[in-house]
Amino acid sequence: MPDTSTNSLDWSAIKVFAMDVDGILTDGTIYTHSDGTEAKRFSIIDGLGLARLREAGIILAWISGRHSDSTTVRAKELKIPHLVQGKLDKISGLRDLLAELELEPHQAVYMGDDVIDVDAIKHAGIGVTVPEAQEEALAAADYVTSKSGGNGAVREVCNHIYKAIPK
Repeated sequence: MPDTSTNSLDWSAIKVFAMDVDGILTDGTIYTHSDGTEAKRFSIIDGLGLARLREAGIILAWISGRHSDSTTVRAKELKIPHLVQGKLDKISGLRDLLAELELEPHQAVYMGDDVIDVDAIKHAGIGVTVPEAQEEALAAADYVTSKSGGNGAVREVCNHIYKAIPK
């Protein structure tokens, strides 16, 4: 079982916060309209946490297994510099990002909730998931948030990173 405290985790080493979208930034629900468009529900609380990290110099990245115009719009609003969509191989997405940024795995947090996130969760210095994640993600994670996906889980992680940034 993963550590649910943050005592043993080195949040101060973190330079990049990468995450899945559906189930992490959202509750995993997709609203499909009769005209074929879709909508997702994103948390404003999570958004402010991400904005604070961005302003503090933490690099943000979203790596999603599927393409969504809703995700594109939200990423643009939050000025997420690294948005990868349609990438089922999350570990290669994370490795490519770290190589591009010239960072090491211990400088990254990766947050995901499903089997396609497991290798990225394990690769990151701090692997995070949400309480309702699939059992494989729960087993791989170093930290499980107390909040659920789309309901403050991302902000919880943002707060841990933000508090560890040297002021």
